[in-house]
This record gives sequence, C-alpha cells and structure tokens, in this order.
Amino acid sequence: MARATTGSGSSIFMALIGVMVVVAQGNDGGKAAADSRLWPVGDSAGWSFGVLGWPNYKPFKAGDILLFSYKHGAHNVVQVNTVAQYSMCEVPRNATVWSSGNDRITLARGMSFFVCGIPGHCQKGMKIVVTAR
Repeated sequence: MARATTGSGSSIFMALIGVMVVVAQGNDGGKAAADSRLWPVGDSAGWSFGVLGWPNYKPFKAGDILLFSYKHGAHNVVQVNTVAQYSMCEVPRNATVWSSGNDRITLARGMSFFVCGIPGHCQKGMKIVVTAR
C-alpha cells in the first residue's frame, strides 16, 4: 500500500503559486518595458561626428532607450542639464559619464541633452537633443 506524502505535494503547489505571482507581477510591471523602444543613436553609423540631426522627427517616448554605440576609449556620452551647457559643450563637474562603448540610457519625459565629453568632439557635432513625450 502506498503512503501519501503531503510535504512534497504542498511544496510543489507553493512553488507554482510563487511562479504565478512573479509572472503576474512581470505582466503588470512589464507594460512600460514592452511599450518602450530601443533607438540606436546615429543608426548604423553609431555615436559619431555628424550625429547632430539624428533625433529629428523621431517619436521618442519616456521609457525609450537610447543605445550609444562607439569604439571604447574613442568617445563617451555625457548627459548635460541645460540648453546653455549643451550649446556651449560645457560638461559640469558632477555630470554622469558613460564610456563603455555600448551605453543604454532610458529617456525621461521632456528634453534630454547628450554630448561627447572628449575635448573638441562636441564642438564638431557630437551632441544631440532628444524630446520624449
């Protein structure tokens, strides 16, 4: 006669409940991620000189991700805070600098300003303004 064990059956049941809870949370919380879009900055040219007009007429939304691709060590990405800093290619001391060569930056609603912080690069057109709705 087989003996019933409730321990392993209830453990499996609890594990299934846990998986269902995680999946349900992922579906609710994943809506923004599913709606976001990955934008390769500069398209096939990547983050390089002459990228200035790349954002024109693109429908960016808050939560979208900008992918800055470039040769590690050749460039970087700096998010500046103001139109004046952007226009003057001025990098504040406390600015966040990305330098991996494969940087992903999630957009917030409104205007975001990005420049290359390598001396002279911003002045040669390595900067963009992105407006996310």
